Amino acid sequence: MERNPILMSRTRTRTALLAALALVGGAAGTAVAADPDAVGTQAIPCTVDYKVQNQWDTGFTTSVTVTNNGAAKSSWAVKWSYAGNQRITNGWNARLTQSGTGVTAANETYNGTLATGGSVSFGFNASYSGTNALPTTFTLDGVTCNVDDGGGGTDPGGPGGPSGRVDNPYSGAKVYVNPEWRAKANAEPGGSRIAGQPTGVWLDRIAAINGVNGGMGLRAHLDEALRQKGSDELVVQLVIYNLPGRDCAALASNGELGPTEIDKYKTQYIDPIAAILADPKYAALRIVTTVEIDSLPNLVTNTGSRPTATPQCDVMKANGNYVKGVGYALNKLGDVANVYNYVDAGHHGWIGWDDNFGASANTFKEAATAEGATVNDVHGFITNTANYSALKENNFTINDNVAGKSVRESKWVDWNRYVDEQSFAQAFRNQLVSVGFNANIGMLIDTSRNGWGGSARPTGPGATTSVDTYVNGGRYDRRIHIGNWCNQSGAGLGERPQAAPAAGIDAYVWMKPPGESDGSSQAIDNDEGKGFDRMCDPTYTGNPRNGNSMSGALPNSPLSGHWFSAQFQELMRNAYPAL
Repeated sequence: MERNPILMSRTRTRTALLAALALVGGAAGTAVAADPDAVGTQAIPCTVDYKVQNQWDTGFTTSVTVTNNGAAKSSWAVKWSYAGNQRITNGWNARLTQSGTGVTAANETYNGTLATGGSVSFGFNASYSGTNALPTTFTLDGVTCNVDDGGGGTDPGGPGGPSGRVDNPYSGAKVYVNPEWRAKANAEPGGSRIAGQPTGVWLDRIAAINGVNGGMGLRAHLDEALRQKGSDELVVQLVIYNLPGRDCAALASNGELGPTEIDKYKTQYIDPIAAILADPKYAALRIVTTVEIDSLPNLVTNTGSRPTATPQCDVMKANGNYVKGVGYALNKLGDVANVYNYVDAGHHGWIGWDDNFGASANTFKEAATAEGATVNDVHGFITNTANYSALKENNFTINDNVAGKSVRESKWVDWNRYVDEQSFAQAFRNQLVSVGFNANIGMLIDTSRNGWGGSARPTGPGATTSVDTYVNGGRYDRRIHIGNWCNQSGAGLGERPQAAPAAGIDAYVWMKPPGESDGSSQAIDNDEGKGFDRMCDPTYTGNPRNGNSMSGALPNSPLSGHWFSAQFQELMRNAYPAL
């Protein structure tokens, strides 16, 4: 379960190759149109990959990647014009202005440097009516570029790309409903209201591949997915979760593999999963993998001289098996043409602080280029997996000031840069692109337990007596401390799964099946490798990771992954939007 260790439309890709212009070497650097027969023999000064990621009746989201093949630049401006009534409403990673149909995207202060052969990416939302015709001509600092004809640009899975992947697998697709979870939900009073929702299938040990205690194995789920698919598109969500030394900062969901068993992880866990997913029988499914929750951020936040460091996390950083394991999984699973890898990216209450934000992105890049993997094996990232961070906090913002103090100074926010999960996911996506991930990566947000509804949900800001009364009185997330992660009292179901709900977000998902425990409230003997973590004990008074606060956990909870009826009922009772 995600730890907190700090104290629907199809993609449209422009594929037409326009007449290229070559930059002829001369004192004035004049741009001269190239002879069409000579294209490919003279240098193309720049290329532009303009992609409509999502489109609906009145608007669209676009990503743009510009590659400079000319002299290095310390600042840049890209221009184009629309043939219709498109109007840009907001953007990121560039300063966007529009006059009539003409658009200018200029660098921000932090991304003005553009080396020879270097690329820069930015994106925006826009409105339109009628036809959303694609721009046909782009210039970089006045020099006309060609439009990338790669049929997918930087996206290895774009339409026409080598894998045939779509940009957002959730767009235009149904999502697999796990019949085992559906049966448990239906057996609960009132559970039929949500039993038809799609949830993740957790492959949390080697035995889960073939099925545990007579339950469904991976092939059984994929066969059922084909049945549910019919003639439609369908997404299957799998959680890849069995790293050596798993969950080094917690005990409730420690795994079966010891810190050094990387070869066993590769040959007995990842290789068999990859072989099954590669079966041509399942080629028509869109298979989304959530790759190894609760791993890589621990290498940033819980090692070395940090007060939250653990000996177990120091071991995993030293032996490199988290990085190797994630890299190996991305490489092997990424070789399957219909698999979409989303790497777990913690949540805002874990890596939203300045010390963790950039360092975590760099660690993800290290893992994504280990063991034969490349950034092209990463389709996106997922945040808030199995956690409780509120999707949006509407009653206060990070920029508010109360009684002479910034919201960042409140005990709850504690100098974090983000107050909710969606703003964090969108910002972290930009950070990931800036360190080298593809510009069209998408984010998933697990909303299975972050609704925080019910009678205790605030209806407005708190009192302005102090910054703490203001934040605490208005925040939806009612945990005692943002570091609490186990079976939280008062939590509710969040937004229902949906595709493309916001800019940069591929989907809201229920990756953690509601009603499955985060860990046991007392020690329970088991053969699943799961220990007893005091953070699941409602009497526990805490540690540095949760500010030495009470754990906020529900009593009488079973082992992680086991059905917890009392929690399921509480989640339904406190659902927001309400059931």
